[in-house]
Amino acid sequence: MNKQNFNPIEEVLHRIKEKGGWVNTHSHLDRAYSLTSDTFALSNSYLKEKWHLVDDMKRNSTVDDIYFRMEKAINFMLEQGCQAIGSFIDADEVIEDRSIQAAQRLKDNYGKDIEMRFANQVLKGVIDPKAREWFDMSSDFVDIIGGLPAKDFGREEEHLDILMSTAKAKNTLVHVHVDQFNTDEETETEQLALKTIEHGMQGKVSAVHSISVAAHPRKYRFELYDLIKKADMHIVSCPTAWIDHNRTERLAPSHNSVTPVDEMIPRGINVAFGTDNINDIYKPFSDGHLLTELRVMLESCHFYDVEQLSNIATVNGLKALGIKK
Repeated sequence: MNKQNFNPIEEVLHRIKEKGGWVNTHSHLDRAYSLTSDTFALSNSYLKEKWHLVDDMKRNSTVDDIYFRMEKAINFMLEQGCQAIGSFIDADEVIEDRSIQAAQRLKDNYGKDIEMRFANQVLKGVIDPKAREWFDMSSDFVDIIGGLPAKDFGREEEHLDILMSTAKAKNTLVHVHVDQFNTDEETETEQLALKTIEHGMQGKVSAVHSISVAAHPRKYRFELYDLIKKADMHIVSCPTAWIDHNRTERLAPSHNSVTPVDEMIPRGINVAFGTDNINDIYKPFSDGHLLTELRVMLESCHFYDVEQLSNIATVNGLKALGIKK
């Protein structure tokens, strides 16, 4: 007698639906669908170059432009059965408050259909006086304080102190882009966990990406997992955003450029996931399919736990976004 065929993807999708639908914990909706035939060539640029190359797009975007991009993305999330989304939005001297205005309009029009949480993207850092001015202004609007310590290179601790102090004053969460370059030279996830504990922000901080963790030796990784647990820090993986990381000749443990979810989940760490950028110069071919993100994650990490995968796609993301249902 043939046993009934078991399709694990269908089972995961069934459990995701039972838990209210997908949660896209990390995205950049204001840049979604901003790629043009002229800017496509910029997609091959190095990440730190792209931090500046998006300035022309931002400078030339009206509130309506940004809103229509965000609306297109949110409608696609709704089509997929997404119950909640977290998005960073730019706020600096280039784009000023136009993304904030568009985000508010999106909340007004779609807030009853999908839970939205916004974080401020600090591509200019938070230490330069002009950048700090926009950071402070945007912090009054967002639900989550966003960070990018690599942008204030050499002053990363000061950057994190500003994020944590602001979040404590406003009683908000913190989401920080860390360990994005897939090298054991980076220890930003560790630094963030230590700062979380120092500021008494346990349970309120998420590390976004943390792909460099996998480049470290096993001893370091597992000591770091204990520290992350002590900090009660969430991890947000964006698999397709980093699977394309360029190879190097630097020696490291055999690994790929995806957050080591397979090691983190068994250690009791709350891991969520997101799409990151959609159809812009950062990720020109990314289409925002949440199932694609989940497939890349589970295949690259060889992680086949159906229940945990459905949690990563739903309840873990709600927890990282501070949404209680």
